[in-house]
Amino acid sequence: MTGFARVDGRAGNKAWIWELKSVNGRGLELRFRLPPGFDSIEAELRSLAQAKLVRGNVNLNLQLAESAEAAPSYRLNEALLEQLLAMAGRLEARGVGAPRLDGLLAVRGVVEPVGMVDDEAARETLETAVKQSFVEALDKLVQSRNAEGAKLAEVLGGQFNEIAALTKRAGEVEAVRPEGLRKRLQTQLAELLAQNPPVAEERLAQELALQVTRLDVREELDRLRAHVASAQGLLKGDAKGVGRKLDFLMQEFNREANTLCSKAFDAGLTAIGLDLKLVIDRLREQAQNVE
Repeated sequence: MTGFARVDGRAGNKAWIWELKSVNGRGLELRFRLPPGFDSIEAELRSLAQAKLVRGNVNLNLQLAESAEAAPSYRLNEALLEQLLAMAGRLEARGVGAPRLDGLLAVRGVVEPVGMVDDEAARETLETAVKQSFVEALDKLVQSRNAEGAKLAEVLGGQFNEIAALTKRAGEVEAVRPEGLRKRLQTQLAELLAQNPPVAEERLAQELALQVTRLDVREELDRLRAHVASAQGLLKGDAKGVGRKLDFLMQEFNREANTLCSKAFDAGLTAIGLDLKLVIDRLREQAQNVE
């Protein structure tokens, strides 16, 4: 979800720059910084951004200035000047020297720049051009994020392949295979039968059923394979909201890895389960970068 876009624009005697910066975020947070007088278009700009972005913390900044080609023009705020002159007259009557003209004109607001936005029709023209430029900047930001996403997809794909390889190794552990389970159960059955007094038949059936449940991890391995297939399908697709779906899959991956470790009765299987958890933790961090 990392990206950057910059677009310059100009209309009449106004020039502007849109700068859009995006970093990772679990949801979508838009922070607008607009010049005074442009708050009225923020809602529309926000809707445009929400239509193209799903996740990320995005700063959207608009800088407005006079066009370099435009000759600056100014107007005199006569009402303010009259107030200042009246105040100066009262002070002069008290013995204070008369103000200089350059001092009065230097007071903020006495001389004001005349801009295009002073005319209502011109303002609408400016706002329309600014919004069109914003859409262009959004498209560039999406392209930038897509380029970053393509690199991230390669990283995620490699990690999913690593999970698939570990899952395959877990399925090949001798103790997990049917013959391995059979030997272990036979050993435990012999121990139960050798007890004195002998274990009741009903209790024996319960113990065997419990051991079968504890020892058999094939269901967890099947689910891990299914999750890998689902994740790889998400990376190849172009649907929106992939990041949130990957977040959900990370929870499922972690659940199966925890169950595998809790059921592990073989040192090799335990080691594989721990390796799985490490890969899944790395994946969970990377998945938060996906839109």
